[in-house]
Amino acid sequence: MRHRHLARTGLLVAVLAALSAPASATPLAVTPGAAVPVPAPAPDSGRALYAPAANPGAVRQAAELAAAGHTGEAAGITAMATTPHAVWLGDQSPDRAEAEARTTTADAARQGALPVLVLYNVPGRDCSQYSAGGAAGTEAYRAWVDAVVRGIDGRRAVVILEPDSLALLPRECPAPGGGGGARHAEEPARTEARYAQIGYAVRALAAGPATEVYLDSGHADWHTVNSIVPRLRRAGIGGATGFAVNVSNYRTDEDSGWFAILVSACLAHTEAGGRAADCPDQWRPRAEAGAWLATHLDAAARARMKHYVTDTSRNGRGAWTAPAGKYRDPQDWCNPPGRGLGARPTTATGAPLQDARLWIKTPGESDGACLRGTAGPVDPERGSADPGAGDWFPQQALELVGLANPAR
Repeated sequence: MRHRHLARTGLLVAVLAALSAPASATPLAVTPGAAVPVPAPAPDSGRALYAPAANPGAVRQAAELAAAGHTGEAAGITAMATTPHAVWLGDQSPDRAEAEARTTTADAARQGALPVLVLYNVPGRDCSQYSAGGAAGTEAYRAWVDAVVRGIDGRRAVVILEPDSLALLPRECPAPGGGGGARHAEEPARTEARYAQIGYAVRALAAGPATEVYLDSGHADWHTVNSIVPRLRRAGIGGATGFAVNVSNYRTDEDSGWFAILVSACLAHTEAGGRAADCPDQWRPRAEAGAWLATHLDAAARARMKHYVTDTSRNGRGAWTAPAGKYRDPQDWCNPPGRGLGARPTTATGAPLQDARLWIKTPGESDGACLRGTAGPVDPERGSADPGAGDWFPQQALELVGLANPAR
């Protein structure tokens, strides 16, 4: 684990200010560490985002809290559950996925709101671990994607495409049995198939006249920039609107924004024939990274830079760090304690490349059974068994509301 808390914001502010300039302006000029004021964005209240029906578990928890006289907590759970958030499609049949995509986008259109759909059905999803599932194979996946496209039917939609599908390729899945033995002989073919599957989905979805497609790039404490950029390019980022950062994770807005700028700059650099290996990663000293950006982001490169969205659903308190030496596998991503809701969803970010802050992960839904290297079945950090992945987690829901940052 190589988490870095990045407290200095001057360079990030400078880069954002420079990126606000028109593409025809002079090359990016950044003095590393300088705090250049960001021009005020044009008045923009943003596009209204769609709020789907609340998780039944949230409705039930709010009712129980209210009945017990805990009206403030009940109101907080209700407010969280009714805030715009994404609709996940992944375990449904093609017919059911088509129907849910149609219902969601049509309802959003009637409200004049923008829906966010998460497609989560790629074969071999999550290495068949916590969120195991996915289509049976490439042909089944293509048929399923085509069904979602039919359901969207030309209406407006933001699609977050297959979280973890590129950051956790089949070749990186743990060996059967959890040991360090040889991988399956089919894994190179499965990895090739993964790129083809994501590429097909990008083309099919982006053909929609009002569909915005964002490939997943993991989070700022996972892959380096020059590791994830070739994956994005190979999967077809050129045909997508952009990429998503921090899906279902807890990294701060600053960490995510800096990582996203570096990824976008590296994508532009490699599109022009440059090497991803030459791009600065998120752990390089900011002054050095700033010097690289100043050298390489001319007007033409800025015009090629991809946009991004971030998941702020649970990052209000940043990432959790387990007590040193306490767990063999802390699983800091898995139902960590003491986290809070992050910035509320909006498309008015004030950042030139950031199209939206979104609640992609539904806050209050469990990440799965978190054993942290123990035999289980209890989560040793919480003293009780965690609900299954995607199930409502009342204890965590109360934490997220009570520790929200910014507070409601």
